This record gives sequence, structure tokens and C-alpha cells, in this order.
Amino acid sequence: MNEPITDRTELLKLIFDKVDYRPQCSILLDQKTLEYLPGQSLTVDYPVADKFLNLAGSMQGGFIVAAFDNTFGQLCYLVTEKVPIATIDISTTFHRPIFKDDTLRVFARVQSKGKTTISLAGEAFSKEGKLIASAMTNYMILKK
Repeated sequence: MNEPITDRTELLKLIFDKVDYRPQCSILLDQKTLEYLPGQSLTVDYPVADKFLNLAGSMQGGFIVAAFDNTFGQLCYLVTEKVPIATIDISTTFHRPIFKDDTLRVFARVQSKGKTTISLAGEAFSKEGKLIASAMTNYMILKK
């Protein structure tokens, strides 16, 4: 059984040793990678800041989907050890809003992995553990 990796320095090394630079989308969303269970799952936090709010004062759905996509993408890099990958589809269901000064915690897990595709699922929660959204995605593993 694999032990979870929670040391931030080790997590960042695992992730960014596979790419040439940290993508701007991860910087924009202020993501903080928390835990990687090798070959299985990844947990990432995203602060709910002013820049992500819609007119209702909650995190805009597109940013929530982007948080899922960033988390799923990182997990794909870690699991496949191949770059590049491409999103085939992503389906998101919103369960409740999340508001400023909260933290969106995205938990993503591998559902299945083949030679050319990988399927993942995930949930996003508030600081209080309330389900905010759930998502499923498929990625294409591209040839180098």
C-alpha cells in the first residue's frame, strides 16, 4: 500500500519535475497541493478570493471547473508520468455555492487508466466539509 505524500516540497518536486514551468493557471488560482496518494488521488486547496467571485458573491462556476481541471491535470501527470495530456471532456455538477474567504478543497481520484486515456472523478468541499461540486473527466494521454 502506498503512503500519502503530504510534504509540500516533495509534492512540488514530483509535479514540477515533469514540466518545464509552473503553469499560469495554477498561479492564478493560488492553488496549494496538500496530499498525493501515489497512483490513486490528489487533494488541492483553492482560496475563494475576490477575483473569483460572481455578482452573487460566490465563486464563479468556471473557476470551480478550472480548479477541478488543474487538480485532474496534476493527477494525470503524476499517474501517467507522461506529458502532454489533453482534456477530452469534463462534466461538473454544482451542489451549493461557496463564498469569499472560504477554501475550495478539491479531491480527485483515478477511476481507470488505459494506454491512451485516463478517467478521473472528484469532489470539491468547503472548509466545513460541505459538498460544493462534483466532477468527472477523461484525458487523452498524448504521444511525446
